[in-house]
This record gives sequence, structure tokens and C-alpha cells, in this order.
Amino acid sequence: MIDIWLEQRREGIEQGESEIRGFVDGVLDGSVSPAQIGAWLAFVMKGGMTAAETVLLTKAMTDSGTTLAWPGIDGPFVDKHSTGGVGDKVSLILAPLWASLGKKVPMLSGRGLGITGGTLDKLEAIPGYRTDLSQQELHQVLAQVGCFITGQTPDIAPADRILYATRNETGTVPSIPLITASILSKKLVAGLESLVLDVKYGSGAFMKDQGSAKALADSLVEVGNGAGCQTSALLTDMSQPLGHAVGNALEVEESIATLQGHGPEDLVDLVVELSGLGESAREQLQRGAALPYWQRMVDAQGGDLSQALHGGGCEQVDLLASASGVVQECSAEGIGRAAFRLGAGRQRASDAVHHGVGLRVLAKVGMEVKAGDVLAELFHCGNGLDEASNLLERSYRIG
Repeated sequence: MIDIWLEQRREGIEQGESEIRGFVDGVLDGSVSPAQIGAWLAFVMKGGMTAAETVLLTKAMTDSGTTLAWPGIDGPFVDKHSTGGVGDKVSLILAPLWASLGKKVPMLSGRGLGITGGTLDKLEAIPGYRTDLSQQELHQVLAQVGCFITGQTPDIAPADRILYATRNETGTVPSIPLITASILSKKLVAGLESLVLDVKYGSGAFMKDQGSAKALADSLVEVGNGAGCQTSALLTDMSQPLGHAVGNALEVEESIATLQGHGPEDLVDLVVELSGLGESAREQLQRGAALPYWQRMVDAQGGDLSQALHGGGCEQVDLLASASGVVQECSAEGIGRAAFRLGAGRQRASDAVHHGVGLRVLAKVGMEVKAGDVLAELFHCGNGLDEASNLLERSYRIG
């Protein structure tokens, strides 16, 4: 089947639903060998897929496992996805904000790899917080609270898990059609009516330049809408961290402050823009109206906000400005790597993270500073301090 498909692709013939579903079924049951999967991925990497083919692939991957439904719950059902960034804690704020405004938010999230922290890693800094709720529990939390944030179980889009592992092995991760199908298949299983995408570009993002980010955003919007979910996307800059906090427990603290009406301006602006609700969303945050929904969600998922967050006992080291001037650069990539060296991130999915380590970025691009001012606070528990300090220092340029 793969040989016929590849030959048809060479001749410019689009694949139909039966061919694409047959391929995905073969990936799942093993009738398509790893070598054949690798050959197909390489061909897609080189030759691409049409939007129509990517829609069919996305639907087949979505249907390859369990799909979620919410009988007895009135929508609209909405969600958000970010392509990953340093200090990106938007999901923790946006889910309860949407719920406070009458929307239902069944948010399936993941853990981080590399320098970009995962939403579940942040939430697991809260003692007792569960990210493994059953489908029955998810239905109950969504009905009672209006939102949940949980992990993707092994039976959700299992074809994506196989294809993604092979993409890592074959160097085909950057393919835009494959990225598109991977992202959307794990979101559309939740029965969404609308989805907003935060596609980031810059030093701390997967896509380093705005052109590549736009190409991905365009693909995600076209395929998402083609799959029956109202989809929109924003391009957002990740040349410097979002907000001040970088690190799991630190980002939870900053999220709570934002829900209390005291969030950093850049973080609040992005949450409001992604919400699609304009000033009504900003007013909800300023009044603290979304905070009870956050508290109920955490409580419903087993978390205890009355206890200290995991990862305490870290020591603080300050980075001081060596000269007076204006901050010209505050590199998201360098700061993300510093947090990673401290233990806030992971190299492999099986690695543990330290919830308490990280950084608080006080001076950002455009700020005027004097020699001796604190640019950033670094929180460590003994590991990676020297390397993280050097990375942090090199992340700043003052002119």
C-alpha cells in the first residue's frame, strides 16, 4: 500500500479517506512496518501534503483511539493550544477565565521537553493535583466547574504517539503537515467547537522566524476548520520570556497573582487577546472573578492550594546589572536554558523535573536600569548553578 501511495504522490494524485485511514489503521495494527512508516514520513517531509490530505490524516489520527463527549453539558466547548514558550503559563489562567464567562473548557495538555515547560509540570507543583482523571471524572469536573486541565491518556490519538516517535528517529519532526495533524488530533478528541492557537516565534520558540510560524499557523487554521472545528491563530513573539516567572512552581504563583488581578502586563494582554472576549476578559481578571473557578478546578482535581507548592527549599541568587543603560536583549532561549540546567525541564519524557527551581525575570527589553540593579532572581537547589548563572548573564545585553 505504501509503495502505491508514494507512486501516486509522485504523480500528484491526492489520497482519499480510505487510503489514509488504511495507512493509520496499519500503523496501529502493525501491518505497516516501521521502515514503511519511515519512508512515508520522509516523502511527506520532502513533498508535503495538500490541505485536504492533512484534514483526512488529522481525522484518522483523532479517531484512532478514544474520543470524548459531554452528554448533558451545554457548551460552547473551547480550548487553546500553544506551540510552546519560555514562561508560557497562559493555559492556567485562560481555562478558568473562559469558565467564568460561561464557556466549557476540556483542556488536554502535555509535559514539557527541553527548555519549554509543560502545563502539566506546572500544575503538578500543586500538592495532590491529578492529571490522570478518568473520562467519568472529567465529565463530572466539567459539569461542576466548567473547565479541567488534565493529561492525554495512552488511548487518546495512539496513532500520533507511534508516528511522533518515528518522526523523532527519522528527522521528520519539522514537517508542517505532520506537526499540524499531530497537534490537532490530540485537541479534536475533546469534542471542541472552537480552538484558538498561540503560534510562537523567536529564540525561545520551536519556530525561530515569523515566516515559519505563519506557515504553521495558516496550516493549523485551514486544517482545523476543514476538520469541523472553528479554528483561529495568533502569532506571538517569544524573543523574551512571557511574564516574569520561568519555572513550574514560580509560574503557578504568577498565574494565581494574575487571577487575583495583579498579573504582568504582557501576560494579561496575551490572555485577553487569546480569549477572544476583549475588555470583558480583562475586567474579569482585574476583578478576580476567574479566581474561584481556578480554585474549584484545582480542588476537583485533588490539588490542595493551602499547602506550600512542591520544590521548596531553593536558594536565591540575584543577577545584577554591570552597567547602567537600557535593556536591549533578554533572550528567551538563554533564560529557558538556564532554567533547564537548574532542573526545571527534561531531556527525555521519563526524566523528572524539579518544581521549585527557576528564575524570576525583573528587567525586560526597553527597561532602563542602573548598575547594581537586580535584573533577575535565580532559584536553585544546588544543581547546575554555575552553568545556569553564566547562561542567564549572557542572556542580557544592556546598551
